[in-house]
Amino acid sequence: MEKHGHLIDGKWVQEGEGFSVLDKYTLEEFARVQEASRGNVTKAVDNALHTFHTIKLSSKERYNILMKAARIIEKQKEALAMLLVHEVGKSLKDAQVEIERGHQTLIASAEEAKRITGTGIPLALDQVEDKTAFTIRVPVGVIGAITPFNFPFLLTIHKIGPAIAAGNTVVLKPSELTPLISCKLADILLEAGLPPGFLNVVNGRGETTGEYLLEDERVSMYTFTGSPKVGRHIKSKTGIKKVTLELGNNSPNIIHKDAPDLKKAAELCVRRGFANAGQACISVQRVYVHKERYEDFIAIAKEVGNSLIVGDPKDPETDIGTMITEKEASRIDKWIQEAVKGGATCILGGKREKSQYYPTILTDVKPTMNVMCKEVFAPVINIISYEDIDDVFTQANDSPYGLQAGVFTQDLKVAMRAAHVLEYGGVIINDVSTYRADVMPYGGVKNSGIGKEGPYYAVQEMTEERIVVINY
Repeated sequence: MEKHGHLIDGKWVQEGEGFSVLDKYTLEEFARVQEASRGNVTKAVDNALHTFHTIKLSSKERYNILMKAARIIEKQKEALAMLLVHEVGKSLKDAQVEIERGHQTLIASAEEAKRITGTGIPLALDQVEDKTAFTIRVPVGVIGAITPFNFPFLLTIHKIGPAIAAGNTVVLKPSELTPLISCKLADILLEAGLPPGFLNVVNGRGETTGEYLLEDERVSMYTFTGSPKVGRHIKSKTGIKKVTLELGNNSPNIIHKDAPDLKKAAELCVRRGFANAGQACISVQRVYVHKERYEDFIAIAKEVGNSLIVGDPKDPETDIGTMITEKEASRIDKWIQEAVKGGATCILGGKREKSQYYPTILTDVKPTMNVMCKEVFAPVINIISYEDIDDVFTQANDSPYGLQAGVFTQDLKVAMRAAHVLEYGGVIINDVSTYRADVMPYGGVKNSGIGKEGPYYAVQEMTEERIVVINY
């Protein structure tokens, strides 16, 4: 059985009370991880701060280290994917996709290490001829990175890849539910030549280890992916420090009457809504279908949903693995039962076995139901009929979230209206809300967070722009 402590100054420290990491399918103990104390966190920040002030890696050195780490990942893809299958419960298919995306994101982060630059500033308004002004970008210092359970490899790379590329040091607190892949990633970076102190890892629960990290004034910036509740707490604790918060969604997807390929739209909505057992911030959740296409869409959606294989995530044929815990599977089961009692119709699924929840499609839902107004974070899709495009834009915006939305239409005017009217950080035309290219700017509005991810955009968040004026 694997055992992990905390990575401080390049060495794994075995210290603290242990807790279990379960295989999410068998629910058996898969590994033991120790919880970091306040003292462990203080030492990790001590070391990160000392490293930041005493060791400077050139942009070429940072590039080379990250690229070497990417090559190591390339060689270990299958083992890394199977580790995700065990500790996250996602299907092998989904795990392989996550590892490949993480691999490519690390390469993109490496490239950004060579591209960090400022801009020239014209001073013509001051009518001066003996001054030149320009900006440079400098790293912020120690970054506290707090990562979630649902994409623990990809989203960890989205945080530590750009942070290292920009010249920062990092103290990483992985989710206590899925810490093993982060520990493995730390080992890969050390093997690639990252000097001790550039990445420290402290394991533990959010309310203990995470809180210790939040309370350390020497951390210059926090980057977090998780729930709005925790995001608000982080913002309240960090004051005027920089933060990037990615906090979820209850993604709307609009299938207009002129959708170019209804079959493709329905397949995308179902497969992307159920991928990763629906545990993604931009999973398809609310699907608004024009009344002229509604019945056909329903028929296709049911057919696609029935074709998906639910079972052992280690089986290469499995499409849908487990949810992260039995508690979460029980929660969504309760929400669905409440919806059905309130008048919703369950046309697919609606059952669970331990931590496995079967892909579920609901119709006749009301906006006030939990499955509609909250983030389900489960394999559940709601399908709603509409008539008027302006009305459906209003329905889509009737949410405390605003991460991404999808719209299917051939009408350029409708597409551009959607881009301007929908209150979301991303509007995806003729694809679902779940679409994300890892190099694109990614972040939301309202309760979906602040700041942007994507290697280039994360580097901008993780550096400060400094003005330089030269008199000559």
